Amino acid sequence: MLRARLISRDRPDDLSLVLRRLNLSPRNREHLTRELGSAHVLVTGGRPSYEEELVPPYGSKEREKLPTWTPGGHVDHPGEVLLSGSRQQFDRLISLARKSPRTDGLARVLEEVLSPAPLPALTLSGRRFEWGTRTYLMGVVNVTPDSFSDGGSFPDAASAVEHALRLVDAGADILDVGGESTRPGSLPVSAEEELARILQVVEGIKRRSTVPISVDTTKAAVAKEALKAGAHLINDITGFHSDPALAGVVAAAGAACCLMHTQGMPKTMQEAPRYQDVVGEVMDYLEEGMFQATEAGIPRERILLDPGIGFGKTLEHNLFLLRRLEELRGLGQPLLVGTSRKSFLGKLTGGKGPQERLAATLGSVAAMAVLGGADVVRVHDVGETRDALAVADAIRRARGGGDLYGG
Repeated sequence: MLRARLISRDRPDDLSLVLRRLNLSPRNREHLTRELGSAHVLVTGGRPSYEEELVPPYGSKEREKLPTWTPGGHVDHPGEVLLSGSRQQFDRLISLARKSPRTDGLARVLEEVLSPAPLPALTLSGRRFEWGTRTYLMGVVNVTPDSFSDGGSFPDAASAVEHALRLVDAGADILDVGGESTRPGSLPVSAEEELARILQVVEGIKRRSTVPISVDTTKAAVAKEALKAGAHLINDITGFHSDPALAGVVAAAGAACCLMHTQGMPKTMQEAPRYQDVVGEVMDYLEEGMFQATEAGIPRERILLDPGIGFGKTLEHNLFLLRRLEELRGLGQPLLVGTSRKSFLGKLTGGKGPQERLAATLGSVAAMAVLGGADVVRVHDVGETRDALAVADAIRRARGGGDLYGG
């Protein structure tokens, strides 16, 4: 599948990593890092003949007007190429590519990644989510006895509803209710058990608040009853890869969904996670889930995506994904990211337990917000995260550079 990924222009070492990924020699990597232009786009899934069809021979003055074309050296990815140049050079290439049906797809993906259209707003429970204006908060309401951070904290529906309402008062924009633990090593529960845990909670929140309700489930049977009870969004950790009926249930209810990436299932996912290209493989997985969703009739504007931090990923996989969230923007959907209290934060802070990871969580959330990587963050500590985001979002939007900057 043809796809373009924008490589950060602000972090030169990101370019070095991509050049290594293309299997170039160290000498070529060093040379190209010095010589390449200001914008870098990694194109995968294309045809090797694109260059022959679009780029004049070396030595031609016309070639200088187009981005530099650096093909990859991996035999398994013959159409992979890094394009580097100024925006003007990319515009010329896009104009050329539009002229032929054989290359029009390249023009389309380059346009999407270089000049992304504003994401359409999402309305849930009468609330409008304007993506790009700020980072929204999803508060965690676990009604499980064995979740990694707060399992057993809310043993009955009444205490869970009260906790949910406290999260709303603290600033939660969405509440995510979960009745099945997905911590590493956990075992699945039946649909009946999951419903017994969550239905009264969903109904209780619905009676006392207008905040949108998400239900964290992989099962169509659970989603169907939860949506009837008042839920507005289904959050599937398997990204519509486990229950083939789930997408249809969401579509029939006119609900929204969040599709998350996971490698393996919770019981075994952390035993030996391995990737050739963690960003590309996460994108492939999420794109497959999006196809299932749209085929079932879910409009694209009602689909969120989650890279699945901590789900079948090592510490380095998690950090690399967080650093490169911008590339996931190439999928054209709002991103939801959950780092709250997760074990990789404990590893980074000297082995701290889940209840001691607030500062680390806030660091991860603030970094994502400043980089513009997440549209929604899923957290346990809503009030503290709200304050951190108020600062981070303000820094990202800051325009007051003095009179010469018009502010």
